[in-house]
Amino acid sequence: MRGDGNELNERKKLILKAIIEAHVRDGEPVGSKYLTQNKQFSLSSATIRNEMSELEEMGYLEQPHTSAGRVPSEYGYRFYVNSLMQKYRMSQNELARMNALVKSRLAEVDKLLETATQLAAALTNYTSIAIKPGRSATAITKFRLVFITDEVLMLVMLMADGSVRTGQIHADLQLSPGLLERLEMILNTQIAGKRAEEISMPLVMEIERLFGEGDSLVGPVIKYICEVLAENTGGDVKLSGVNHLLEYPEYADAHKFKELLGVLEEKRDLLRLVSETDESDDRPQVIIGSENSVEEMQDSTLVFQKIRSGGKVIGAIGILGPRRMDYSKVISTVEYITDNISELLRASPGLPPGGQDDDEHKT
Repeated sequence: MRGDGNELNERKKLILKAIIEAHVRDGEPVGSKYLTQNKQFSLSSATIRNEMSELEEMGYLEQPHTSAGRVPSEYGYRFYVNSLMQKYRMSQNELARMNALVKSRLAEVDKLLETATQLAAALTNYTSIAIKPGRSATAITKFRLVFITDEVLMLVMLMADGSVRTGQIHADLQLSPGLLERLEMILNTQIAGKRAEEISMPLVMEIERLFGEGDSLVGPVIKYICEVLAENTGGDVKLSGVNHLLEYPEYADAHKFKELLGVLEEKRDLLRLVSETDESDDRPQVIIGSENSVEEMQDSTLVFQKIRSGGKVIGAIGILGPRRMDYSKVISTVEYITDNISELLRASPGLPPGGQDDDEHKT
């Protein structure tokens, strides 16, 4: 398979690595003269030119113009990421900024992801993406009814995925703490753990019978529970540092850049890319150029890693930039942020994975 590096000797690997890192840094084609002057290869320019020519024939390099030096191909970048790249060492300042973020224990994961993308964009100088995948509502494992006023109660629902939903319900009868305690007990014995399609009319009638006086409250509460169980959220994407892309000549074509922005703003393709990856793979994912099924993103590279809470994927942090990306720094940044957010969630069971809703319903 072209790009797996099996046909490369150590000299070719060193030359390829030097060319990629010089091109990432300077954005210009790299010639043999540069390598002999700046990389201190104990080889003649003629020997290096021959090696570069062979690397081009093998598909690892490209020559944009006949008189120019070489630039990495997608195969070259892929081999670099898989086999040549050295792990980026973060500076003390970068580590301090990340540690301040993950230790801040913000109230909601949504806010934590948003803040993390702002930091990632600032550290890498690329566009950062927070991805919250869509989900169907899971079963409710526990109910809590909270007395607010004589006419208002708060329904608190702990979902099977660990998230919490809340909603205020206005009743047409006088409420009391004792009334709510009775209904809470019945909901936890009769409804907890069931899917929406399992809550039948005979079951609702049985709950009304068990509840007795005040049974007019049962209908509105069950109706709201069924609405929550039937929900299907479409996911969300937050972007930070889109303006950074304008600093790279790869995005100088205004028409192509507008098309890329359209894909980013539409969100659907980004959500699909994350959902299509192996559910069990927690490593950083690197999609280079035409490896991407989204046509508008085939001049770019997307790096992302999933974030887990309670064994479930609750989001992802990603970086989008040109194929001429500082892969080592980007991968290390994404990996550090996501690993520490996941660790924070494990250490803070009270942190709601999806934030809270606070809806208001009236009977």
